[in-house]
Amino acid sequence: MSQITQSQVEQAIQGYIDPYLNSDLVSAGALRSVSISNSNEIEVALHLQYPSGFLGNGVEQMLQTAIENIDGCQSASVKISWEVLECKSQNSVEAIAQVKNIVAVASGKGGVGKSTTSVNLALALAKDGAKVGLLDADIYGPSQGIMLGVDEGTRPETIDNKWFVPIEAHGIKTMSMAYLVTESTPMVWRGPMVAGALQQILTQTQWGELDYLIIDMPPGTGDIQLTLSQKFPVSGAVIVTTPQDIALADAKKGIEMFNKVNIPVMGMIENMSMHICSNCGHAEPIFGQDGADELAQRYDTQVLGSLPLSKYIREQSDAGTPVVAADDCSEVSMMYRHAARRLAVALMRQAQNRQAMPSIEISDD
Repeated sequence: MSQITQSQVEQAIQGYIDPYLNSDLVSAGALRSVSISNSNEIEVALHLQYPSGFLGNGVEQMLQTAIENIDGCQSASVKISWEVLECKSQNSVEAIAQVKNIVAVASGKGGVGKSTTSVNLALALAKDGAKVGLLDADIYGPSQGIMLGVDEGTRPETIDNKWFVPIEAHGIKTMSMAYLVTESTPMVWRGPMVAGALQQILTQTQWGELDYLIIDMPPGTGDIQLTLSQKFPVSGAVIVTTPQDIALADAKKGIEMFNKVNIPVMGMIENMSMHICSNCGHAEPIFGQDGADELAQRYDTQVLGSLPLSKYIREQSDAGTPVVAADDCSEVSMMYRHAARRLAVALMRQAQNRQAMPSIEISDD
């Protein structure tokens, strides 16, 4: 019996192409170790750097079978582990303890589905195994409490009258101004007060260990956006738009704003990209088409996902069980889950690039 080589094992593993890395796991650098005994019993360890809980035993079993098909293999086992890398875009600001990545979900204008996108992205990342928090930063019109089914009047517990304990809903940690005021209380505040409230909620919430903190931003490019970029280490931004020309015009402003404050745009989510008739199934791009693709190409980013104009999405959000929480395998839910995985990979690659950048020492001479 000839001895199996590591090269043969690697060739077997390379038959699987990760759909989000667009690469086999060996070329992606995920191969951690290969152990081959004298009797050709093989153990393989793979390690990925984005939430890969969705791979589960399915991919492990498939790779195990591929290795077992190597002539002479007596047995094989494959283990896939993963972790999320920390990525900071601004080195000059202090990180929030135990929070690896802050992601701002923003739009240039209101009414494009930003809050719905935020909550479903957060839930999708959590479904894949990540530890996720969601901050509703729309101080004037917080809506995440309703979308997550948090009962009106629910208040966060406090520690030593200083720290808020985030409210957990559907497996994610959440914080919102809606938890601190009544539903009918108008926030008649000027910009500095709003910015101060954001800082207080962010820094005085005991988030604990998080892979991702998703921030549902208010529309526009005002005080909240500037405060976030100047005071906190935002890893990246996601821009939400619709195909409509007026929404795309405002989305450009959002991208330009993040570019000016050195926060990379990880990608775009296009909502209402298509209307599908519930009676006949006819699909029609009633708000226009290809707008997000063209904008992404112009700004050297990507479209993370395109969502249809769907009654189901609206109904589930109003009911307090967003589509990813209601049925994480439905067609619409999978659109959000694919988008969340593309976002996670984009953040991973940015973290890897920053780690690979040489440090520059400046001499006083």
